[in-house]
Amino acid sequence: MEVSTALTWQRSMHFQPGVRMKISKSSISRALRRAIAERGMIREEDTAVIFYDLSWLQGRIGELVSLFPAETLHAIAVKANPLVKVLKEIQKSGLGLEAASLPELCLAQKTGVAPDRIVYDSPAKSRKELEYALQAGVHINADSLAELARIDELLKSMPLTGTIGVRINPQVGSGSISMLSVAGEYSKFGVPIKQQREALLSSFLRFDWLKGVHLHVGSQGCELELIMRGIETVYNFALEANRLLEREGKERRITIFDIGGGMPVAYRPDAKIPAMEEYAALLKSRLPGLFDGSFRVITEFGRWLHAHSGWTASRVEYVKRDDKVNTVMIHVGADLLLRRCYRPEEWHHEIAVADRSGRLKRGRERKPFTIAGPLCFAGDIIAREVTLPPVEEGDYILIQDTGAYTLSMWSLYNSRQIPRVLGYYDEGERFELLRERESLAQKVEFWG
Repeated sequence: MEVSTALTWQRSMHFQPGVRMKISKSSISRALRRAIAERGMIREEDTAVIFYDLSWLQGRIGELVSLFPAETLHAIAVKANPLVKVLKEIQKSGLGLEAASLPELCLAQKTGVAPDRIVYDSPAKSRKELEYALQAGVHINADSLAELARIDELLKSMPLTGTIGVRINPQVGSGSISMLSVAGEYSKFGVPIKQQREALLSSFLRFDWLKGVHLHVGSQGCELELIMRGIETVYNFALEANRLLEREGKERRITIFDIGGGMPVAYRPDAKIPAMEEYAALLKSRLPGLFDGSFRVITEFGRWLHAHSGWTASRVEYVKRDDKVNTVMIHVGADLLLRRCYRPEEWHHEIAVADRSGRLKRGRERKPFTIAGPLCFAGDIIAREVTLPPVEEGDYILIQDTGAYTLSMWSLYNSRQIPRVLGYYDEGERFELLRERESLAQKVEFWG
């Protein structure tokens, strides 16, 4: 995508760099009202519907492209949102895709994106999977020294049409969510730089096809300075490796630098989250080689692009009332919001309520409600004691920021059907079916 197009999108979305744009509840309500009013869009069986604001997504893409060099490959993480129609929207904008498994690689290929705009990451690539990726001509990030040796063995009998890098653990520490931090002293990912620095340097001397470095510090919960230290550590290593290659009379250099993703987003309205503009400015000032053409830069953002673009509306099936707790029973829970239900102290989603027509309920009368999902275990709770206007059977519970790591983590427990997924533009002026509701026959066939 041309940068000029990205800036046009920014103007059309009234985007201001540095402002953490978030879809408002009133905008969500307007889109829901239009979906309810349009015949056949939300049917009786659609007890829950997942929505994606594709206009908002376009604006987010425009911001990203405008802040990095034009040659940057923004490979958006498929795992954050694997919907093929959304992936096609991304690739049509000139961005690439990052795959963390062979099926994700095939999903990326299905969009029609060029092979050199696909990044293949996985810590457990089999020989067959590596053969497939090498033949496909994509960029491969090896996760270990053993994988580098395996690739070298394979390349003795097949040509290399893509490019190859190696993932390095910069060992700079962990963020506030340990399960999403991957750059501590120990990580299951990458080659630890403190223990294996010499082995990494030797690999670049030995393998003339190895031309890239890769790192990822972590996702939500990682402060910007922690992410910067991780990139800086690997950046200094790349400069050292290139000096060594020059001293040894090698003509090749490290030319590809994959900085990973990891920019956090604001799930809570009062969260203080750094803007992408701030991140890009820090990279440019502290690591100029990433902006002056010394390296082909790759990014792997997922949550940052997708999270705020999605929201979910679930019909209220029952309201259980007693003197102490009012419980609202809805049709999504830990199947969609796995992390929220299992780790509530680390994950948050704003909740609102709309009436049958999709209009937001307001007013001074508000009560505490517990929002419970449909699964048969006690932890299937989306929110406890959330203060809302009166909730009635047939209303809609609106759950914000469900665009990333929600549908892609759908749980098969209780064999609940995946809901209908709708994309829309301009607050519902135009809708697009992104994925049909899973039928009973499909679910039975899956286990059959």
